[in-house]
Amino acid sequence: MPDLPPNLPNNLPEDSPRRPDGETPDVTAKSRNMTCHDCGANLTYAPGTTALKCSYCGAENEIVAEEEAPIEELDFYTALEEASSKTEMKTLQTVQCDGCGARTTLKPNITSDECAFCGTPLVTSSPETVEVFQPKSLLPFHIDQKEAGKLFKEWVSSLWFAPNDLKKRAELTEKLKGMYIPYWTFDSETDSRYHGMRGDYYYTTESYTDSDGNHQTREVRHTRWTNVSGHIDHFFDDTLVLASHSLPQNYVDKLEPWDLEKLAGYDERYLSGFQTETYQVDLKSGFEIAKDKIETQIRTMVSDDIGGDEQRIESLQTNHNDITFKHILLPLWISAYRYQDKVYRFMVNARTGDVQGERPYSVIKIALAVLAVLAIIAIIFFFSSKKKRADLFDGTDFGNLAYTDSYSHLFQNTFQSSLETIYLKLDMVSQFVVNIDFLNWI
Repeated sequence: MPDLPPNLPNNLPEDSPRRPDGETPDVTAKSRNMTCHDCGANLTYAPGTTALKCSYCGAENEIVAEEEAPIEELDFYTALEEASSKTEMKTLQTVQCDGCGARTTLKPNITSDECAFCGTPLVTSSPETVEVFQPKSLLPFHIDQKEAGKLFKEWVSSLWFAPNDLKKRAELTEKLKGMYIPYWTFDSETDSRYHGMRGDYYYTTESYTDSDGNHQTREVRHTRWTNVSGHIDHFFDDTLVLASHSLPQNYVDKLEPWDLEKLAGYDERYLSGFQTETYQVDLKSGFEIAKDKIETQIRTMVSDDIGGDEQRIESLQTNHNDITFKHILLPLWISAYRYQDKVYRFMVNARTGDVQGERPYSVIKIALAVLAVLAIIAIIFFFSSKKKRADLFDGTDFGNLAYTDSYSHLFQNTFQSSLETIYLKLDMVSQFVVNIDFLNWI
């Protein structure tokens, strides 16, 4: 049993309404058995483990699954019907950001916070109640905040011409927020029929007269086009669709692949200590996005099936059968940074440690770098011109060859020394541009 503060008795009952810090515990946490069995404080999930950890006394409470339920695929059309009848729906209390529209849950006992996606202060005093599909599985956090902060700092340090404010923010690990992001995955048995053209190259020899009047021959490439049609069946498994508009799609896509084969059954204890965004892309819209992704892959398959040297797809019709889906949560560490009235977002894949994000540029650092390069070019041009003038003197007969050779040798040594000085200055300027630490307001 850890040491307790003087105002907390050692025989604190398991259902005590007091936490060690004197605050009232989260009632929902108690109902989900997410209070410490030693001191009664709220527990948070410890990334990379299967335990909840008490931030007060350090005790670990193992997450024991009630039963090993398989990861379930739900029927798409049945779910759409149940959505209208509120079946399989869950009621959540969330707060919506006025800046970007993201809707997230809040940590227990939090009265003020800022949006993880854009940095806008959140009004937490009046949460809203929403009904959403219950997630059925998730990937728990594997990388903790400290490690994510280290990876984020390394990424920021690798950026050229980044504002100093950004580098300072990278030192603030607490600015990284652990967030479960909503996704849909779709399975579909596809049946595709296509019509198109196959192009095969062939060559002929033709004669021509060149610019000198000589007769020549050359090989000329032609394309023979043939009408084709065909049929492709393919099963698509776990087509992943981001169910959020809060993050830049192109950067989120670069965080893939996810180890979906390690999905765990949904357990709210894995969410303890983290926030969860509710989906903004509903189930029906999510499948439309999935169909676009699937069609892109089918077009590649059709081109391979047509063969030849070139392919044209004139029509393609795909039927989707046996459509199933999963609503899952995937873990990210997120930081939002506002620079010159624009929001930049950075993300760390909390499973693999991959870092992606939008980055601002310091205009002043870039301008200084350009001026430095122009100055160096001017110096090099000056010495190059000076050498050319010296070469004219080297070609003049001064009546003393030994003197001329000596002069030339002296100039070459001087020019060599000047170039070394230029390169040294270039290196100093480069270091100066990259490390303009005194311009904190840039």
